Amino acid sequence: MRWCVSIGAVLVAGAIAGGDVAGVAAPNPNFQRADAKEATVDVELVLAVDVSYSMDMDELAIQREGYAQAIVSKDFLQALKTGPHGKIAVTYFEWAASTDQKIIIPWRVIDGPETADAVAAEIMKTPIRRASRTSISGAINFAMPLFEENPYHGLRRVIDISGDGPNNNGSPVTLARDTALEKGIIINGLPIMVKEPSFSTMDIENLDLYYEDCVIGGPGSFVVTIKDREKFKEAIRTKLILEVAGRTPKRRIVPVADKEPRVSCMIGEKIWSDRWGR
Repeated sequence: MRWCVSIGAVLVAGAIAGGDVAGVAAPNPNFQRADAKEATVDVELVLAVDVSYSMDMDELAIQREGYAQAIVSKDFLQALKTGPHGKIAVTYFEWAASTDQKIIIPWRVIDGPETADAVAAEIMKTPIRRASRTSISGAINFAMPLFEENPYHGLRRVIDISGDGPNNNGSPVTLARDTALEKGIIINGLPIMVKEPSFSTMDIENLDLYYEDCVIGGPGSFVVTIKDREKFKEAIRTKLILEVAGRTPKRRIVPVADKEPRVSCMIGEKIWSDRWGR
């Protein structure tokens, strides 16, 4: 079953109230991957972050800061302790077109404040960039092999996709999603809806429904929607806490039924074709 929740409608029990953020330290020179005997983690988490031109520079900066601050927050570190192993493996990449994906953070283990600080520092030191087109399918297809290439064994495998528009490049998003689900991978979504839809940005009104019906999938998969710029960082923190703890939002909104999508899963491709004829 899949669920959708607005950031304004959910509070993770005991997790969001504090919201304290630890200082981001310089990268630890002794920060290394786990060896073979330490390779089992609670979750292998791929953070796939949209950097398409429809995202303005302020949004990109807030998004980057949101992930870094979430990872070092008390709430996140507390959620980390709830797993049987108390550690996760994470990688972070940025995406735009179907052939444009850039790994910012290779696979790293987070098992406490020190490693969390190191990952957050790596995220923040990378220059912000923007690129053309939006290929959610390309992001999913790029993410899938990353699970096979890392040395870790997670009890769950999760792709966390953030984005502010529908797929308009590459293969249909449902094909990529279904392939990931066949491999036992869970996909969660963070649709960003802080701007009014406009001709220039390819935004759509019901991006949250599009993510529910066309993007996410797998046991316990969910969407956290960002509709208020001021809630951006809180939404990212909420989503990461839920993913690390292996939970769905406490307040379940409308379950997504296996029926005809409420928003066409090819809407982005159609809009692009109607406007530019290709």
